[in-house]
This record gives sequence, structure tokens and C-alpha cells, in this order.
Amino acid sequence: MQDRGTEEPVRLGLPHPAVGLIFSMLLAVWTTQALEMSVGKIPFLEAVNGSTVMLPCSYSSCIGIKNLYFNWQFNQNGTMQKVCESVIPSADVVVSDVSIFRDRVEFVGKNDHNNVSILLWNITFEDGGYYTCFGRNPKEKGKNHSAVFHLIVVDEVRVVDNTLPTIIAAAVGGAIALIMGFMLLKNLTLFVLSKLEEKNKECLVTLSGIDNTDNGISGSKADSKPTPKKK
Repeated sequence: MQDRGTEEPVRLGLPHPAVGLIFSMLLAVWTTQALEMSVGKIPFLEAVNGSTVMLPCSYSSCIGIKNLYFNWQFNQNGTMQKVCESVIPSADVVVSDVSIFRDRVEFVGKNDHNNVSILLWNITFEDGGYYTCFGRNPKEKGKNHSAVFHLIVVDEVRVVDNTLPTIIAAAVGGAIALIMGFMLLKNLTLFVLSKLEEKNKECLVTLSGIDNTDNGISGSKADSKPTPKKK
């Protein structure tokens, strides 16, 4: 009969903590090297019908690019339509061969500062919508990324009436200033009154001492008479 008390406990094949740390570091390095497409801090623009606008886009990669493929696409009623496309062999090459698939579109990036922006000439209301700037970098094993820019076409630029917000802000500011002034005046008044009260107390104590001396009250200097000697 086998003695179960001498059996080795079953050990789970858990990875060493160092392995997890190395994996996390490699993942962080890979993330920082990844291709990124950017349309700027403000990813939308409101433009007047008939005007010319630029749709900004730039790329970045910590390890550089090689044969970077990029394109612009327009979302027309849920269908992605290609606007333009090209391949950038390296970062120091000026892009000149760009395929354009849409009227009134001009590529203006020229790869200056990793720029792949485009111009839209004489925009119409049909040009309004979402444009996607897409990039794929073979140097990063085909890593790709995209950014979306929203173009809003209007009849005229709306002028925002700031009269009411200005009045409200002025009223609130004035009320706050009034409250602060009242509190300051109140604290100053209380401070002056406390000082006057302390001064009055000192004056009363001084006057009380003087009255005791003049009236010859026991314990004052007027009672300090020598005791007559007995014969």
C-alpha cells in the first residue's frame, strides 16, 4: 500500500515575477515605439460654405518609418471613401507622388515635419463630415493607427453673443467682492472694538487705584501710619 503522506505536493507552473516585469518593460517599449497619427488638439473645424480649409494630420514614431503607407478617407453615409493615398519611403524623402481620388483635394503635407495634411478647395455642404487619417508602418511589423477629423460646413460663421454670460459673470463677481468687503469691514470693526474695550478696562483699573488712595481705604498708602509707642 502506497504511503500518501510522502507524496510531493502539486506545484502550479506560475511564472517568476521577473518574467512578468521583463514582459511589462518590453510592452512599454513597444508602446512608445508605436506609430501614431494625430489631427491636432482640436479635431474639428467649422468652416463657411465655399471656403478653402486644411485638414491637418501628422505622424510620429520613435523608431522611425520605412515605406510608411498613409491615406485619407471620408465617411459618406457610413461608407468609407478614399480621398488620397501614398507611401513615404523614409522620413527625409519629400512626398510628391500622391494619388487623389476626390475633386478639389490637394496634398500639402510634403512630409515636412511628418506632415500629411490635405487642402479642400471651395468646400460644399456635401464635404462636411468625418475624415480619417490612416497610417501603417512596415518597420513596426505593420503597426497602424488612425485619427478622425470632423469638418462642419455652415452658411456663415455664427457669432456667439456673450452679453448674458458677461452680465452674469459681472454680477457674480460684484456679489463676491461685496461679501468680501463686508467681511473685511466686519473683522476690522470687531478688532477696533476689542482694542477699545481693552483700553477701557485698563483705564478703569487705573482709576480704581487712584480712588482707593485718595479715600484712605485699608490697604492703601493713607493707612500707613506708625504705631504709637507705649510709655
